Amino acid sequence: MTETITIRQEPIELYKVLKIANWVGAGGEAKFVISEGLVELNGEVETRKAKKVYNNDVVTFQEMSVKVVVGETPEE
Repeated sequence: MTETITIRQEPIELYKVLKIANWVGAGGEAKFVISEGLVELNGEVETRKAKKVYNNDVVTFQEMSVKVVVGETPEE
């Protein structure tokens, strides 16, 4: 199942998406799992920690997926 993460502006760095999704506890952990090839961006393994993620991109980690969309965040 794919959930949705709303960001205010694009692009956002890949490791930040993992933190926002609460898949990792810190940026260092996010960067590690990305560098180990455990994260996919749009169905392809991505090992660049600062890879830019854009509107409608899908990030997958450990069989969990999120779609990144640009818009107003819920708390606004």
